[in-house]
Amino acid sequence: MKESYFSNKLLSSEIRENFRMLFYVNAVSAGTTTVIEKETKRIVKPSPRYKVLLHNDPVNTMEYVVLTLREVVPQLSEQDALAVMLEAHNTGIGLVIICDIEPAEFYSERLNSKGLTSTIEKEN
Repeated sequence: MKESYFSNKLLSSEIRENFRMLFYVNAVSAGTTTVIEKETKRIVKPSPRYKVLLHNDPVNTMEYVVLTLREVVPQLSEQDALAVMLEAHNTGIGLVIICDIEPAEFYSERLNSKGLTSTIEKEN
C-alpha cells in the first residue's frame, strides 16, 4: 500500500498502521472498499536573485569606496572590493554581489547612506 493520508512523520509507524486498519475496517463496514490516498508533492521554486550595482563615483576617493564596500559587504575581500571599485570607475557600473532581495536592498541602502550610488536589479 502506498503512503496514505496518515503518513505524517510525527506519528509512529505503529500508530499509522492502526489508523490505516481502522480506516479500512470502517470503509468495509460501510459497504465500500474505497480508500482515499493523497500524494503530496512539494515544488520548490528558487527565489529570484538580485544584483547590487555600484555606480561610478567622481566625488569620493578610491580608498573610501573600497573601505566602504568592505564595511557594508563583509563577504568581500580587499581584492574583490578593489576589483568592484575599478570596474565601476572604468565602465560606470560595478557588480558588488548577487543575492536575495532583502540582503540586496540592505546592501544598496547602506552603500547609499555612506555617500555612494548603488542600485539593485533582478538577475536574468
